[in-house]
Amino acid sequence: MTQKNVPKDAGRVLLDAAVRAAFEVSWGEARRWIERGKISVDGEVWTDATKKVAPGASLVLSMNAQKPRPATDLPKGAIVYIDPHVVVVNKPSGISTVPFDESETGTLDERVRAALSRMDARSDRHARPTLGVVHRIDKETSGLVVFTRTWAAKQSLAGQFRAHTVHRRYLALAHGTVVGRTFRSHIVPNRGDGLRGSRPRGDEGQLAITHVEVVEKLKSATLIACRLETGRTHQIRVHLSESGHPIVGERVYVRGWPGEQIPAPRLMLHAAELGFVHPATEEDVKWTMDPPKDFAETLTRLRG
Repeated sequence: MTQKNVPKDAGRVLLDAAVRAAFEVSWGEARRWIERGKISVDGEVWTDATKKVAPGASLVLSMNAQKPRPATDLPKGAIVYIDPHVVVVNKPSGISTVPFDESETGTLDERVRAALSRMDARSDRHARPTLGVVHRIDKETSGLVVFTRTWAAKQSLAGQFRAHTVHRRYLALAHGTVVGRTFRSHIVPNRGDGLRGSRPRGDEGQLAITHVEVVEKLKSATLIACRLETGRTHQIRVHLSESGHPIVGERVYVRGWPGEQIPAPRLMLHAAELGFVHPATEEDVKWTMDPPKDFAETLTRLRG
């Protein structure tokens, strides 16, 4: 075991930042240790990298610590719609939609499958629930995600996502004064520094189109709505960061940002609207979900 203390003059900091500084490791390594139960704070194991640590807190790294049992529950009301074909879920921030690798557990798809199993048990069904993944949102992003429950539904919705006909509207808090516009670029996995980034020409990368609308101008930030025409990995985050307006709470695509970073408990990005043609009824369906408490509190603070 290795023990370190958060500096007493550090103020309250996010756990991943505290671990990174104390043990001099990368962001990724710090978060992996936290997620795998290797870090305890004042004697208690913490697995949420976005929790705030008090000044002077004791951080203990134990590489032999066993990973905590994965959570299989969903917050009350997380399933916002369900029928025999699809299930629409309001994903909390802090859990992945699907596993990043074989070691990750407690993901949204696992929790939804567990919830469906409990429903099936009450209805005397015992087969493992079918659950198809047709899209995903980032771990720190909250909001609406759809899973499919039949092969036919998965084929239908996967086709709609490929054709870019699914309606997806996100709310975000971005640094600075954002101007409404449409971003159009080709995103590559590595722009030269290990991060995803844009290329102006189409001879490499995937076309990414994001339509940005200003919702409200705030103190040192802007509340915006982003409608996705395509759905590339980290598309909104890349486009906003490269335009000089990284999302509040961003800790990856923030290199080169010259201003002061606005404190936030996590990435302030929320999947607020989701709509598509229902794979069975062929009717247009749409859901809207308000941002969660942490987003609302950050917005209120920026208004003040």
